[in-house]
Amino acid sequence: MSPSDLTLGDRIFVTLQHLLPQHALSALMYRLARCTWGPFKNTLINWFVAQFRVDMGRAVEPDPTAYPSFNAFFTRALQPEARPLAAEPALLCPADGVMSRCGSIRRGTLIQAKGHEFTAANLLGDAATAALFADGTYATIYLSPRDYHRVHMPLAGTLTSMRHIPGRLFSVNAVTARAVPGLFARNERVVCLFDTQAGPMALVLVGAIFVGSMETVWAGQVTPSRGAQPWRPDPGTQIHLDRGAEMGRFNMGSTVILLLPAGAQSWDPALQPGSPLRMGQALGALSGRR
Repeated sequence: MSPSDLTLGDRIFVTLQHLLPQHALSALMYRLARCTWGPFKNTLINWFVAQFRVDMGRAVEPDPTAYPSFNAFFTRALQPEARPLAAEPALLCPADGVMSRCGSIRRGTLIQAKGHEFTAANLLGDAATAALFADGTYATIYLSPRDYHRVHMPLAGTLTSMRHIPGRLFSVNAVTARAVPGLFARNERVVCLFDTQAGPMALVLVGAIFVGSMETVWAGQVTPSRGAQPWRPDPGTQIHLDRGAEMGRFNMGSTVILLLPAGAQSWDPALQPGSPLRMGQALGALSGRR
């Protein structure tokens, strides 16, 4: 569907996002999601479970009212056996969600939706980082409200850098992706670079409206920063994460973009826009680059 195929309701939805105070609304949601008053948080959690048909059977804590806040419920841990990891040498899916797009990075650009592209340089924050992924591959995974919201490592890797890039907080659903040019390179995001057996790997956590808070396992809450200094590793500290290990989480739903260099892997041909995904399933096969 192209931008011209948007319905009147779609256009109104997108127009409102341009007009609304995105960061102020996200800050309000940040506070509400951390409210610990039982009657409020239990009502909100139970409504959410029913509205989005959330499967609590795989959660470590299956009782929705046992969570101290809505955010604790939203970022709930799953039982270890709930997301088995595909056998090596498969590239693992980093999150539950839906495949928005996957393919090759051509002339430095990635496809957002039919009729819309954006550059790797704009997404990652600079041309030098984007050059690492020239003629490489990418996958964009959309996490809906009902999904598991922790992000895991597709490959074992050692962290080389993390960058927080401020920006807008548009919704990242399919309607907005068709209507807002450069959406993923305009929204607030956290860019994490790793050295892996396949070469450099980028995992980009893209914020969205009501997703004003993203965190990583090594730095904790990255955004909102509340005036904190940018994260810097302790001298001599090396952060290495195993294949399938948790690397971060969204405190509401959003999008993860994975980038790999040229020749690192090939996508599973069954993957198409709209394909449902589970963390730990195989996205494709590694080429054995290293």
